[in-house]
Amino acid sequence: MSPGLLKYDDHDWITRPHEDGEPARHVAELSEAAGTEWSRANVWRYEPGAAGKRHRHPTQDETFVVVRGTLTMYLGEPPERVDAVPGDVVHVPHGTPLQTVNHGLDDLVVYVHGWPPEEENAQLLPSAI
Repeated sequence: MSPGLLKYDDHDWITRPHEDGEPARHVAELSEAAGTEWSRANVWRYEPGAAGKRHRHPTQDETFVVVRGTLTMYLGEPPERVDAVPGDVVHVPHGTPLQTVNHGLDDLVVYVHGWPPEEENAQLLPSAI
């Protein structure tokens, strides 16, 4: 595949499952659209108050780049809170428990790169919050 530009306004946003009245998380799955074969890439948009599930990847490292808002991550065991702002990068080695949260009042936008791409689902863990 030749190089190309994926415009933010053209992303196909998928709303992740959430409870009624709970803030939602939305993901633009970029890997197929960008033609990446050897890594995974997504852009996540969290509404204020939205939280991901705590989990760990058995083989995939993940790198988070904050685009807008403040990303709060709960990393490790026991969970340690880390706050990241636009331009900050958080690298999470495989096997590390993590949970992502938007404690802010505005949408959070985060680019996430994973390598190597996992064929299996992450292991879900009890929430850190």
